[in-house]
Amino acid sequence: MHWLWVLIVGAVIGAIAGAVTNRGESMGWIANIIAGIVGSFIGEGILGSWGPQLAGMAIVPSLIGAIILVLIVSFVVRKKA
Repeated sequence: MHWLWVLIVGAVIGAIAGAVTNRGESMGWIANIIAGIVGSFIGEGILGSWGPQLAGMAIVPSLIGAIILVLIVSFVVRKKA
C-alpha cells in the first residue's frame, strides 16, 4: 500500500512541478510520476528531509527537486529538437 501512495504523491509533485515551470503540458501521467519520484530523490539529497512529509517524501524539497529536474530535462530536450 505504501508504494501506491508513493506513486500518487509522486504524480502530484510532478504535475505541480510541470505547472510551475509551464513545461508540463506535454508530460503524461507516467512522466509526472517519474519526475515526482526522481525529483524527490534529488531534492532530498540536496536539501535534506525537512518540512511536512507524505508517503515518506518531504514535500518542499521534493517539489524543488522536481522543478529543477523538469527544467533541466526540458532544456535538454529543447536543445535536441
